[in-house]
Amino acid sequence: MRSARRMWTAGALALLIGMGVGAPANAADDALYRSLGGEEGIARIVDGMVDRAYADDRIKKKFDGVNPKALKESIRNQFCVLSGGSCKYEGETMKNSHAHLALDKADFNALVEDLQFAMDDQQVPFAVQNRLLALLAPMHRDIITR
Repeated sequence: MRSARRMWTAGALALLIGMGVGAPANAADDALYRSLGGEEGIARIVDGMVDRAYADDRIKKKFDGVNPKALKESIRNQFCVLSGGSCKYEGETMKNSHAHLALDKADFNALVEDLQFAMDDQQVPFAVQNRLLALLAPMHRDIITR
């Protein structure tokens, strides 16, 4: 079931991207932030995702030379802001931070899958996962460079 669910979610993500769905939520609405478990829940999700990515044979070489602690902090803040939390994201733009990495759709999809498994590990409900993925989906335009 897990792989079928991954395929469905990857397909749904592709559909959301194609439709242009996923503009950031109004920061005043923190329902998604709360559904993800607030700052602590987001930290657990991001830690799990990054740890998986660094071990994922499909994409781990893309993280050579990247400090995992700094990466986790940056992604935590970004997820917090996107989900309606009161955090501040002061990191680089997605376009600038990914321009030199020559990432393709397979790389992007591998990281999305690592995120989904991390959310599963934290028992984030499927609908909540999809709400976060919908906010992240438009970033593919700036992340995929080849």
